[in-house]
Amino acid sequence: MLYWIYDYPSWVIAVLFCAVFVAVTWSGIFLVRKTIHPWIHRDKRANEMVGFALTSYFVLFGLLLGLLSVATYQNFTDLSGLVDKEASSIASLYRDFAGYPQPIRGQLQERLREYTRSTIEDGWAQMRRGIVPVGGTTYINSLFKDLASFEPAEESEIIFHTQAVRELNNLILLRRARLASVTTGLPAVLWWVVAFGALGNIVLIWLQDMQIHVHMILGGVLAAMLSLVVFSIAALDNPFRGSVSVGPEGIALVYKTLLEDKDTDGDKVARQSKLDSFDFAITGGSRDRCVSVFSHRATPKASC
Repeated sequence: MLYWIYDYPSWVIAVLFCAVFVAVTWSGIFLVRKTIHPWIHRDKRANEMVGFALTSYFVLFGLLLGLLSVATYQNFTDLSGLVDKEASSIASLYRDFAGYPQPIRGQLQERLREYTRSTIEDGWAQMRRGIVPVGGTTYINSLFKDLASFEPAEESEIIFHTQAVRELNNLILLRRARLASVTTGLPAVLWWVVAFGALGNIVLIWLQDMQIHVHMILGGVLAAMLSLVVFSIAALDNPFRGSVSVGPEGIALVYKTLLEDKDTDGDKVARQSKLDSFDFAITGGSRDRCVSVFSHRATPKASC
């Protein structure tokens, strides 16, 4: 629902959320104190009732925000693990292809190399924009066609062929699960509930009766904390979008350690330049966010 926030650095959106929430809270405090405050607080016990309502409201709304935070973070970590599993599946499949005779061995390994490179360079760039990439389907279909046309002649080839087909099917399942998660997120109705709940909290803060400087400080602190919680939920809601997102580091590490060796120097330079441009574009100028396939900055995340 809040897709526009993924087009800017996370710290900018966090500051924006905080500034908007605090500004609305402070503006409402001044406005309410001059209008309906005297009417509400004609009864001396009104402030106690407002405080009780605010506490109860915070408990219920805080429970909702807590559940949403856990759900979005769990989804984020699950998809991180899914990408690492896909990287491990690519590594296993590449090793399985080593059991095939030439020339099909080189053909299969090259198809897998192209699929992996396409996933990192093109597929992830599309997922950053909320687009489900379809380019890898061509390479997967080619792999299946090549495997289907191969007839093993020896016992060892039968073993490797059976394992390769099984691993390719596993890779397809992991890939489909990843692609199905590109556009997933919290339903719009939940975001409306969060928006209404946040506004309700701020309104109850307006209705408190205390000295103006205390009211401003406490209201600003509560609004800032509320804004950061809502921001964290929004930032993690779409795990493949924005600067706080699941990256291709695990797959990139597998590519560098297993699949890269046959690339020529010219290919490496060209692809390095493309990957650097891709990293720079999706991070708003920071080249440290996304690990380049052809650099040594990758942190080992997937089992190779």
